[in-house]
Amino acid sequence: MKTSEEPKVGQELYHIRLKKGDIPRFVFLPGDPARVKLMASTWKDAKFLSENREYITYSGSYRGTKLAATSTGIGSGAIAIAVEELLRVGADTFIRTGTTGALLKDLKVGSIIISTGAVRGDGATKAYAIPEYPAIANFEVILAAIEAAEKLQVDYTLGLTYSTDSFYLGQSRPGFRGYTNEYSRRILKELTDVKVVNMEMESSTLFVLSSIYGVRAGSIFAVIANRANGEFEHKKGITNMIKVANETMHILAQWDKLKENDNKRYFYPSLLK
Repeated sequence: MKTSEEPKVGQELYHIRLKKGDIPRFVFLPGDPARVKLMASTWKDAKFLSENREYITYSGSYRGTKLAATSTGIGSGAIAIAVEELLRVGADTFIRTGTTGALLKDLKVGSIIISTGAVRGDGATKAYAIPEYPAIANFEVILAAIEAAEKLQVDYTLGLTYSTDSFYLGQSRPGFRGYTNEYSRRILKELTDVKVVNMEMESSTLFVLSSIYGVRAGSIFAVIANRANGEFEHKKGITNMIKVANETMHILAQWDKLKENDNKRYFYPSLLK
């Protein structure tokens, strides 16, 4: 099968090893395959679906909302493949659930960040759109994540994310034998000067592809490091991130029902009668 073609009935996609009907509309995209299993442990009727390369998928339900999670591995190329193929098997709402390093001093390790958009420092989106094309999160996902965090009383921040394919020099870390360059030395200051709140490696690709294809996407991060003050706790905040992510998807499902009942295309507050 050519990867550009729609899958035939009963035919699995090459990378994710899923076919139409295997997953619900609502899909989480953690980078780490182990986080898929962790997320699934919080669901009812969790079920393993597939595993191939970095792509592991589970499905289940949270408060009656059917969910799935597919790991994407690291970087823009890997998440682009996942999104392309998940769209082909029926997904239309994505939330990246990742860990991140905060750039501003007042962002606490253990809190969460809800991304409103991303600076395109990745490589994959260059194949999809001109450099000026924005990488923005869907407004319904942002609003639902805010509501979820408020409801669960989880400390959160809204802001812009910087996405890069480079974990080392692209995030101002030295390379092998201390190698660095001018770009790497200046990037943190340039980002903090314009109030970018965090760094990671996938969201800009997710946002660009979701805008092009007319589907919803957002990112919710657990802050495990603060680059401004040197704090690092590699597991802190992940549990809260998962709780907020689950609740966000459930809220989106409820809003979709409201829109359907009122024959509306977009959610707005007055629909909550």
